[in-house]
Amino acid sequence: MWANNAHRARNILESGDIEEGLNAASAIGDDRLQKQSQGYIVPESFTHGSSEQRVRWFRKGLKSGKIGDCDTFTADKL
Repeated sequence: MWANNAHRARNILESGDIEEGLNAASAIGDDRLQKQSQGYIVPESFTHGSSEQRVRWFRKGLKSGKIGDCDTFTADKL
């Protein structure tokens, strides 16, 4: 969402910025962090989303730019 609005309002995104955002979202997913820190993944303990979920929500916000479209609390699928 922030990327959509930043680009629309100020045209500040450069080539590669979206890919870097997607890479960052993937890198900080609970699954990746757990695998790196303890060597295994415990999905039941996720608190901030898996890498796949974070990438999907980043893309959704990028596409719509609307906070209502990024409401993870009322979403049918995270």
